[in-house]
Amino acid sequence: MLKIHNASKSFGSTRVLDDVNINVAKSEILGLAGPSGSGKSTLLRCIQKLEHLDSGSVECNEKTGFMFQDFQLFPHMTVLANLLYAPNLGKKNTNCCKNNEKRAKAMLKNLGIASKIHEYPGSLSGGQKQRVALARSLMMNPGVLLCDEPTSGLDVATTMDVVSLLKSIGETGVTMVIASHDLDFLTKISDRIILLREGKIVADMKAKNHKNPVDYLKKYYA
Repeated sequence: MLKIHNASKSFGSTRVLDDVNINVAKSEILGLAGPSGSGKSTLLRCIQKLEHLDSGSVECNEKTGFMFQDFQLFPHMTVLANLLYAPNLGKKNTNCCKNNEKRAKAMLKNLGIASKIHEYPGSLSGGQKQRVALARSLMMNPGVLLCDEPTSGLDVATTMDVVSLLKSIGETGVTMVIASHDLDFLTKISDRIILLREGKIVADMKAKNHKNPVDYLKKYYA
C-alpha cells in the first residue's frame, strides 16, 4: 500500500528525516507523533510530493489526499466552490460536474455543515473550516488520506467530533496517516503510532497493547 524506504531529507544543515522506514497496510490508520521539528509534517509532505526526498523512496499505489494544518481554503470561494474546484478542474462534462456537486452537498450534510454551503471561509469557525478541509480532501476519492495536525486549535468537544469523523472515514477502507502533537487524540484514532524524534523513528507501537499509551509515548519526549 504505502512503503517508505530509507527516507532522508535535510533543510540546510538540519537533517529532518534520517533513514526512515515505514510500511503502512491498506485501511490502516497510522499516527505520527513527536515533538515540534521531529519530521512529522515533512514526512507527510514528502509522501504527497510537496517536498522531495534527498534520498530514499516513497511507494504508494493509491491516490493521496492532503489535509493541511492551516486548511488552505480559498478565501474568495464559497464552501461549495472550494469542494468543487479540484474535481471539476478541466472537466467539460456537465453531468460529471453535476454529480460532483451532488456528492459535495451530501458530504457537507454528513459532516453537519450543510447550512454553510454558500458561506465563505472567513465566516466559519475553526471546527467548521476543519470539516470543509476534510470534505475537500475526500472529494478527490483518495485511497490514502494524509492529515497534518487535524485537531490543532480545536476544543475538546470538536476534537472528539474529528475523531468520530475520521473513524467513520476509516471504516470505508481509506488508509490514513495522521501527524499530531496531541497524543491523547492519536491514541483514540490510530491503529498504530510511530514516534519521530530528530528525524528518526524512536517508537513504533499499537495503542491497544499498552495500558497507558500516552504515558508510554511521553517518555520519548524527555
